[in-house]
Amino acid sequence: MTRQGKENILKGHPGIGHTVRGEALVAHDNFSARYDLDRLKGRFSRPQHKLHGENYVDKILILNAAKGGVASAWMLKEMMSRDMGPKALVLNFANPIMAQGAAYADLPLLDRFEHDVTSAVGTGDIVEVNPAAGTLTIIERK
Repeated sequence: MTRQGKENILKGHPGIGHTVRGEALVAHDNFSARYDLDRLKGRFSRPQHKLHGENYVDKILILNAAKGGVASAWMLKEMMSRDMGPKALVLNFANPIMAQGAAYADLPLLDRFEHDVTSAVGTGDIVEVNPAAGTLTIIERK
């Protein structure tokens, strides 16, 4: 599905967490909670990241692939405990460490879509993430 496509439901693999709705923040870039974020200010801080300077708090992050190690789990948990986390994490490819971190942090996670989710959704779109069904629904396009 392309961003211009008429289909509003993207099918992924069943994920982790509860259903959430919110504004998407999208980039075809990889994601590390440890190296990409300023967890105190709620912004992407790595200068090389395509979302550098963007606020991620209460957004549905839609990115390419998880990267990083075991520190992601406690970093996600710490961010969520201070209400400084995203509403959900949507990836083309998550790794087991990111899945463990999302579960530990009670952060909804969805991945393994039939098509590149970063091309199908745009920043500012309103989306609903339903991990149990493995779906992302585009409610409103920006």
